[in-house]
Amino acid sequence: MPRWLIQFPGGQGRDDFRIDDDLDLTFSGDWAVFTDRHGPSFAVPAGLGVIIERVDAPQDPDPEPAPQKE
Repeated sequence: MPRWLIQFPGGQGRDDFRIDDDLDLTFSGDWAVFTDRHGPSFAVPAGLGVIIERVDAPQDPDPEPAPQKE
């Protein structure tokens, strides 16, 4: 499940988590836009200086290929 941490500058305790199975992050002009199946749900202007980081656990990694027999 995608989990995004949005950190606001200055450490003012305004950090925010966005969690949703269908949540995608895109960039449109000077905006970071979070969208789900219903459309845009949250947007942050680039001028705020926020840091957006995906912090969810990685999905099941691809298994290593089996060694080839000669």
